[in-house]
Amino acid sequence: LGPVPIDYTITRLSVTAIKGLSLHHPDSIELTTHGAVGDRLFYLVDDDGALQSCTRNPGLYGLSAAYDGESRRLVVTRGDEVLVAGIAEAASAVDTDMWGLRWISGDTLSDPAWSNFFSDVVGERVHLVQARESAFDVQPVTLLGTSSVAELARRAGLTDVDPRRFRMLIEFAGGDPHVEDTWTGKRVRVGEAVLRAGGPVKRCAATTRHPDSGAVDLQTLRMVLAYRGRQSSELGLGANFGTYGAVLEPGSISVGDRLTVCTDA
Repeated sequence: LGPVPIDYTITRLSVTAIKGLSLHHPDSIELTTHGAVGDRLFYLVDDDGALQSCTRNPGLYGLSAAYDGESRRLVVTRGDEVLVAGIAEAASAVDTDMWGLRWISGDTLSDPAWSNFFSDVVGERVHLVQARESAFDVQPVTLLGTSSVAELARRAGLTDVDPRRFRMLIEFAGGDPHVEDTWTGKRVRVGEAVLRAGGPVKRCAATTRHPDSGAVDLQTLRMVLAYRGRQSSELGLGANFGTYGAVLEPGSISVGDRLTVCTDA
């Protein structure tokens, strides 16, 4: 009969319409080969076309974005206050280098209100771009076990660490700490979707910032390195935490769904 597959449980899903803004936690997502529908659909670049992130722009924290694909209406809020809203209409095509990993195609928005708003927020001239697919970096899915986060807290002598710092698409419960590191190359069924687990996620300084305020309040990179050391990844040596995944079969995923690591390749 062969080995019995090990099951885990999806505990949280995290998406954001604009890369770098606050996360939303829907009950379910539709996963395509380009990632969750509507996730990281928009992103910021500077005048030179360089990608901008929340690591260098703490003013993005506390801002939330909502996008309706049918009406093409994009809304940015802070709490209950609408800060800027309008129809996302394409102006000019632009290709963006995703940290040297891949190039993505998108379009700047025709309404200057978007660029003006975000330029004021980050303190330099930037432009909002709508990706034609999705603005992920290495692979469209990221996974992290709650056991891994609990182990990080334990090793650091803390009661807990907020998993939102790591901005992962899928969080799951069950298994040993860092069990996701052992899945590389394996098929993983999550809800209706099937993934191919990829390599480790090298973390950046964004994880040191509080997920709500943006203040640097926890030295997460030092904490990870203290017990895991520097490990290799597609982005070079660093503090790895969580794993990537490619989508083999699209489908819906909901909180509470089972995650099963398949025993075959």
